[in-house]
Amino acid sequence: MAGEILVIGGGIAGLTAAVEIAETGYDVILVEKNPYLGGRVAQLNKYFPKMCPPYCGLEIFFKRIKTNPKIKIFTNAEVVNVSGEAGNFEVTVKIKPRYVNENCTACGKCVEVCPVERPNDFNFGMDKTKAIYLPNEISIPFIYCIDDKYCNKCGECVKVCKYNAINLDDTEKTMKLNVSAIIVATGWKPYDATKLDNLGYGKYPNVITNMELERLASPNGPTKGKIQTKDGRPIQKVAFVQCAGSRDENHLPYCSAICCLASMKQAMYIREQYPDAKIYIFYIDIRAFGRYEDFYAKVAEDPNIFFIKGKVAKVEEQNGKLIVTAEDVESGVKHREEVDLVVLATGMQPSSADYKIPGIEYDEYGFVKEKPGIIPAGVAAQPLEVARVNESATAAALKAIQIARRC
Repeated sequence: MAGEILVIGGGIAGLTAAVEIAETGYDVILVEKNPYLGGRVAQLNKYFPKMCPPYCGLEIFFKRIKTNPKIKIFTNAEVVNVSGEAGNFEVTVKIKPRYVNENCTACGKCVEVCPVERPNDFNFGMDKTKAIYLPNEISIPFIYCIDDKYCNKCGECVKVCKYNAINLDDTEKTMKLNVSAIIVATGWKPYDATKLDNLGYGKYPNVITNMELERLASPNGPTKGKIQTKDGRPIQKVAFVQCAGSRDENHLPYCSAICCLASMKQAMYIREQYPDAKIYIFYIDIRAFGRYEDFYAKVAEDPNIFFIKGKVAKVEEQNGKLIVTAEDVESGVKHREEVDLVVLATGMQPSSADYKIPGIEYDEYGFVKEKPGIIPAGVAAQPLEVARVNESATAAALKAIQIARRC
């Protein structure tokens, strides 16, 4: 059998590619920077258009991975350098200390005695965990980890652990790999909404991003699925601001394509919880491509969901309410809506916009450029919804296998 194939990134694209390759009989090494697999999909409440939870699909992937000896997984690990050529790449991987080993049974006794809290990055800082924590309820691997940015090494967790699972002296390790092909599935991040001064993010607590709303709506989120204002008030009116930082030469000049559909999905979340709530979706152009046109039509039929063609000029706060100002370009009427919650549909920015791996080529926005033996998959290549991410990852797997066969 030919040389191993490396998959960088353990989100839905990386999982798809790794499983497809391994089930064809090739050896795969999967490297994920987070202490768990699942990526952004693990943070979603539901997929569109079926409106089903993503955990069922992830669990199937996890089962296929667990039962396949062809896949080696390294979490809390980052690729720091790539050199060589198709068929013979040398890769350097840095593995950060997790401080908790596979003896962990996830009993939770360590959490009970930990005196330190940290912002929960899985929930975008909207709640807290202890410094020792389980990343999420279906975390793979299903063992705790320690955030060394917050842990004070007091040792209380070590004292209560019956399984010798905690080593506070754990250190960073470096691993060298030789692989025949590399699939880059490093995923995406929401565009930084603090850069959008006129929209009030970071200034007004009830201005949130679309991914924060996704976590609020999730049963395992900070409010156990209850969508509400920061101070716990129920929702009566919500404004969605489309293209928040997208299609803008000062921010992201491209369209992420799926933000409109994501907002429609989230409008349905709110309507399910609040049958009388009114929702205003301010947009430049509605993107509902291909088979998603029916989903758009279904949402547009809702008498309490209003689509307003116009870019939001500003968001202000008055007497505890948010005021959204925008012009309806179709009617010429200036809108000034008073709402309880503003949701910014921020664009999809490649994770590699901030950190680029030496030896991999990127375009001006941070998307990975394909070259012999190095194949981007999913949103590492371009903004995509989950279904097309899976298609992209399967195609990348096939290309990688072709390279491996020639070795």
